[in-house]
Amino acid sequence: MPAPKKKARWYFDFISPFAYLQFKQLESILIERDDLELEFVPILFAGLLKHHNNKGPAEISSKRLTTYRYCHWYAKKHHIPFHMPAAHPFNPLPLLRLAIATDCDRGTIAKLFHHVWVDSRENTNFFSIDALCRLPKLDQAAEQVAEPKVKAKLRSNTESAIRDGIFGVPTIAIDDQLFWGVDMTEMAFEYLDNPDCLQSSEYLRIERLPIAQGR
Repeated sequence: MPAPKKKARWYFDFISPFAYLQFKQLESILIERDDLELEFVPILFAGLLKHHNNKGPAEISSKRLTTYRYCHWYAKKHHIPFHMPAAHPFNPLPLLRLAIATDCDRGTIAKLFHHVWVDSRENTNFFSIDALCRLPKLDQAAEQVAEPKVKAKLRSNTESAIRDGIFGVPTIAIDDQLFWGVDMTEMAFEYLDNPDCLQSSEYLRIERLPIAQGR
C-alpha cells in the first residue's frame, strides 16, 4: 500500500514577482516528487497589507527599484525566463479570479504567471479581461471571473489566510508552519521531509524570545 502523500498549501498573488519565481521552483520540485500534494491558494496581497497595516515593496520608491533589480538578477542567475511587465503594480483581481474559476489548475496558473512575468513588457493592458481572453483556452475568462461565487472564494481565501497568520506572498504552509518568500523554499521542503528539524533547543528558544523594546 503506497504511503499517503505529504501535503502543503501555497499562497500566492500574481502581482508578486517572488511568487512567480517560487512557482518556477515548485514546478521543478513537483516533477521530481510524486509524494507531494500541493494546494494552490490565490489570495489578494493588498488584503494582507491592509490587514497588517503594511506597505508593499512597490509602495516604497527605493525598495521598489531594489526589488525589481533583485528579481531580474535572481531570475537570470537561476535561468528563469523573466521580464518585468509594462507596469507594476497592477490590478491582479482578474488573474486571481480566473485562477479560482479554473479550479486552481496548475497549467492555467503557469499560463497566467508566464503571461505577466514573461510576455507583458510591451502590453500596458496585460491584466485586463480582454487580454486574458486572448490567452489559449481562456476565451471564456470574462464570464468566469464575473461569477459571484468566484469573487466570494477569493475573499474567503484571503480572510482564511489572514486567520492562519499569512502576512505576505508567496508563502508555503505545512501543518501550522509558515515559510514566507522565495528564499525559504529550501527550508520549507527540509521541514516537509523532517518536521523535527524545528525542534532543536535554539529553534525553541527563538519561539519564546522576549521583546526588549517596542516602538
